[in-house]
Amino acid sequence: MDVKEKKPRKSRTTPKMRKRSFTLSAFTIILILTFVLALVTHILPKAQFDGEALIDGSGVLGATLSQTLLAPILGFADAIDICLFVLILGGFLKVVTNTGALETGIKVLIKKLKGKELILIPILMFLFSIGGTTYGMLEETVGFYAILSVAMVAAGMDTLVASAIVLLGAGSGVLGSTINPFAVGAAVDSLPAGIAVNQGVIIAIGVLLWLTTYVIATAFVVSYARRVIKKKGSTFLSLQEVKDMEETYGVKEGKTEEPKLTTGQKITLWLFFFTFVVMIIGFIPWGSFGIDLFEKGGFFKTIVGLPLGEWYFQESTLWFLIMSIIIGIVNHTGEPKFVDTFIDGADDMVGVILVIAIARGASVLMTQTYLDNYIIYNAAEALKNVPKGVFAPLNYLLHVVLSVLVPSSSGLASLSTPIMGPLAQNVGYSVEATIMGMVAANGLVNLFTPTCGAIMGGLRLAKVEYTTWLKWVAKVIVCIALANMVILTIFMMAL
Repeated sequence: MDVKEKKPRKSRTTPKMRKRSFTLSAFTIILILTFVLALVTHILPKAQFDGEALIDGSGVLGATLSQTLLAPILGFADAIDICLFVLILGGFLKVVTNTGALETGIKVLIKKLKGKELILIPILMFLFSIGGTTYGMLEETVGFYAILSVAMVAAGMDTLVASAIVLLGAGSGVLGSTINPFAVGAAVDSLPAGIAVNQGVIIAIGVLLWLTTYVIATAFVVSYARRVIKKKGSTFLSLQEVKDMEETYGVKEGKTEEPKLTTGQKITLWLFFFTFVVMIIGFIPWGSFGIDLFEKGGFFKTIVGLPLGEWYFQESTLWFLIMSIIIGIVNHTGEPKFVDTFIDGADDMVGVILVIAIARGASVLMTQTYLDNYIIYNAAEALKNVPKGVFAPLNYLLHVVLSVLVPSSSGLASLSTPIMGPLAQNVGYSVEATIMGMVAANGLVNLFTPTCGAIMGGLRLAKVEYTTWLKWVAKVIVCIALANMVILTIFMMAL
């Protein structure tokens, strides 16, 4: 019988979903953006130099054809750390998946919840948001898209819900960064000497931005998930996306036995969660918070070369490779089978890696042509004489545009803060609110920008097209942006 004729298959689709709409792949969208940026550099004024030093804001260098074509390749070189991490992560996930521990564990969890699966959404989103507000958890979430896709599909939802939990959860925290050293810390450090800020005020603004964004995002995700459960199938994904979702994450038909974890599977699950917990702890810069708990390094420094709190993608890549081998040993996986499984998992991630690399290429081209420098300097000049009530939302919108081109929070901070900080102080406006406007705008854009490799890679893992995500998240973005601008304007007027 044709798979499409099976009743269970039909129940997971709706008439609305059967309309085939025009979509572009993530690769095409990013490449189009890269070529558009290249064309823009030929329209704007040409850069002027004093000797070898660029005269800030004077203009840009026109992108050559070779620079434009090389941008994705250079983006690969620039993103090599995260690409290797994703490659090894794929092998790790495949090794775990082949044990059956993850699938069985999720079935057991869903059975215990007994119709209360929706409670997982606010809990998981809040946990992700804590990682976002404390240390900018974003690129590190790539692996969770696949994990939560399995869980959400098993719970009667879809991979769009899984993607939203990860992206909007972590993103709401990043948007409202409080002590995130890669956003707030980088911005404060980039201020010229003589400009002081009140860290308490920054944290207060951050907390309010974080929690309001979290509430808005969670409300949208829960509402959509409830509709999916009620309709017994995705109400937004296309037919092709549903097919891809069911082939990758769907519950296998014909298996009706009671889900029960074996001893080996229980150990595997503990090792699985232990692996991710250690990674998260390793990424948090404890020294920036005055915590020296892991300063001496100990076991983990011996294994990967750096103590917890100083890890980045290289250390985490090695950690996942080690844990893959340990899980293979626990499950008595023979060497040939382990190697084949690991390679298969890594192979599944090649598409994700290419998306991440190409996305990074757009930022590389921006830097090469000084387009980022030109935009920030000329925008700052235009904001010099506007009232407080207008400065806050305009500063926010300016950094929304800049963040599409420079998605890195630390990169944007080092580019923007040395200009916008002194500008705010000179006209008597709040430097703290100005900094948080940059942080919030960058966080907002990192919920949807195609130049963010983590987004494009994560969505590809979840079998959700970028255009589908953009259509679904548009209303959420608008509501969050309006709330952000109101909060920032209030603080700007009050301080």
